[in-house]
Amino acid sequence: MNLTERIELASRLGDYMGSDEPQWVEAQQRAYACNPWFIPEFVKCSVNHICQFYLHPEKLWAWTSSESIPPSLSAPQTVGLVMASNLPLVGFYDWLCCWVVGHQARIKLSGQDSCLFEHLVQQLVRWEARVAPYIQLVERLSGSDAYIATGGNNTSRYFDYYFGLYPHIIRKSRSSAALLTGHETPDELTRLSADMYTYFGRGCRSITHLLVPRGYDFTPLLQAGTSFSFLQEHHKFKNNYDYQLALCLLNKEYYMTNGICLLVERPSLHAPIGVVQYQYYDQVEEAEGWLSEQSEQIQCRVGGANGLSFGQTQLPTLTDYADGANTIQFLLGLEPTR
Repeated sequence: MNLTERIELASRLGDYMGSDEPQWVEAQQRAYACNPWFIPEFVKCSVNHICQFYLHPEKLWAWTSSESIPPSLSAPQTVGLVMASNLPLVGFYDWLCCWVVGHQARIKLSGQDSCLFEHLVQQLVRWEARVAPYIQLVERLSGSDAYIATGGNNTSRYFDYYFGLYPHIIRKSRSSAALLTGHETPDELTRLSADMYTYFGRGCRSITHLLVPRGYDFTPLLQAGTSFSFLQEHHKFKNNYDYQLALCLLNKEYYMTNGICLLVERPSLHAPIGVVQYQYYDQVEEAEGWLSEQSEQIQCRVGGANGLSFGQTQLPTLTDYADGANTIQFLLGLEPTR
């Protein structure tokens, strides 16, 4: 299949994902049944993002043109993909990169995020039988020419062991931070709340750390998050929140809360579910310096001179490559190994 055919199918898939086709609706319901973290609100959020930001034909053509993707490859490779499961369809982008370049993807899905992607693969094959060799869902990865794997810091060591001799992209745990000045508008704080609470804060693009000026008033930020008060009704999230609250009480650690988030003063970038950590700064240069020191662990940041706009962390575009590694150029650079 050439690039034009692949983009046309990807665009058609976007139309399908944005529809209310009964089979697709049922697949989304199964995803929630298989993984209680995939509540309908956040499944819809992920699907809408993919349709709007990834599978729009004009954006696909602009992306593939800017990366100089050829119409076809002379020697397509097999790329093994290890997909994470913290967010609905979190591995979709890695597959899409393989798809537009023209490599064959051998995919190890997580059992906690298999329903949606399996259904989409089946739909593509129904439309076009030639898709089948391009997408292979496997229980065990072996015999691939290159690998892209996403996991935590512990699992990344296993990925290094098994895949280190092959061309690879191995992603470790990252998180995101926000630099606040105290002059944010109510609208900016509302959008920052989306950066913090969407997907229960379980993604690497979720804001888990705040840098605030000394004397910062947290009340407006806590109030801005009330639109996510429905998180209180989710039993798994509530269990995590209650556990972290109990630890704060036992350790006599000062905290602030709006019922869905514990704000705790800690220097660590990574935070447990239900917790957002903060630290004070006296000069903005001090905060910028800390962010620079933590750059290898930060997926994205908002606020300040070099940060994203509030409300954008959960809306990556086709050119927002995770960990700063250009996935398309990695795939285009693969050489035949056998």
